[in-house]
Amino acid sequence: MTTIKELSERIHEFCKERNWDKYHSPKNLAMSVAIEAGELMEHFQWIESNEAFDHGKKNSSEISDEIADVAIYLFDLARTLEIDLGNAITKKMKKNAIKYPA
Repeated sequence: MTTIKELSERIHEFCKERNWDKYHSPKNLAMSVAIEAGELMEHFQWIESNEAFDHGKKNSSEISDEIADVAIYLFDLARTLEIDLGNAITKKMKKNAIKYPA
């Protein structure tokens, strides 16, 4: 299993090799997360909720790519802002458990 830290490092290396870091400001990365999330939403935009599971399975390759794009930009945003994403998720899940008890 690949860790969040390992994925973040691989993403960073990929960007460094292409000299993209100069474009990866927090603003640009946050916008990219939203743009890619929009592309993900397009897959479900005009279908009924009860059709979403079948649609997702039939189009899993394209949807998987969009989910990966969202994650890549999110991981890079966290790295750029020096946020430990694993720790941030853990803290947020603890807050959610209090806010939304089972």
